[in-house]
Amino acid sequence: MPHKKPQNLEIDNLDIQILSILMKNATTPYTEIAKELIVSGGTIHVRMKKLEEMGVIRGASLEVNPQKLGYDITAFLGIFLEKGSQYNDAVKQLAAVPEIVEMHYTTGSYSIFAKIVCHDTNHLREVLNEQIQSVKGIQRTETFISLEESIRRQISLD
Repeated sequence: MPHKKPQNLEIDNLDIQILSILMKNATTPYTEIAKELIVSGGTIHVRMKKLEEMGVIRGASLEVNPQKLGYDITAFLGIFLEKGSQYNDAVKQLAAVPEIVEMHYTTGSYSIFAKIVCHDTNHLREVLNEQIQSVKGIQRTETFISLEESIRRQISLD
């Protein structure tokens, strides 16, 4: 069966309200959202499908607290590449490092800025020395250890 494109590619106020509710609590049942917004459960389902097809919603995931699982170090890594043309190859190699949880192509001093989580400082050192700094094209890295995450949130739609 061919994949259907959504007919209405506009995001309206109802879509924003649905997203706002789910961004505060992604486990809110569609029936509860429908009741709050005075629409049918089917409407919520159709709107969510449309938002997924448009790429507004990238999926749903479970968020865990790394510290509760023994990952006590969060660090940010500025990565200097020898040449900008090595970016794609470096990213492919870095994607194989499971401790890297975010990676960004950036302007400024660094070619790549990454967030990594490790069990402790020894684990961080091993990841840096044995996995990251051995990636072809990386000239050097600069590491910033996070002492505390003060804010973590989604964008506000309100």
